[in-house]
Amino acid sequence: MKLSLRRIGNSLGVIVPKATLDAWGVGEGDALELTEVGIRPATRPSLSHEALDELKRSIALAVVRQFTPREIRAQTMANLHRWRRQGAWVSAYDEWEAIATRGDDGELFAAMLGRDDNAVRLRQSMPFVGLLPQTEVRRLREEATA
Repeated sequence: MKLSLRRIGNSLGVIVPKATLDAWGVGEGDALELTEVGIRPATRPSLSHEALDELKRSIALAVVRQFTPREIRAQTMANLHRWRRQGAWVSAYDEWEAIATRGDDGELFAAMLGRDDNAVRLRQSMPFVGLLPQTEVRRLREEATA
């Protein structure tokens, strides 16, 4: 994508499309890095595997607190359908699809919130993204890296 250089006040700058900022997980007040080869989101401190899973579990918990199982399944199936159509499919999505279509709330919550190896593995490919506002996801990430 080409970005046009524009006058912004007394300076020149570019406008990065909101869809790109959303995909990067950044918003107003966040930082971007400018390098010789482009603009990208600022590098965040990396998390240990345990801390990363706790972040994903806290995101899943926020989803469970705010949405019904039916809403979670609907978002899951919509994302899985889109990803299959786009050719972005991993084997864990087969498992998530089965969980979503069986309709067992306990099984859904166990996959989203469990601490066993299977739940940890499944959370690495969470298909219910898009339910939480980016501001809340950003807040949870900031808490995880604090």
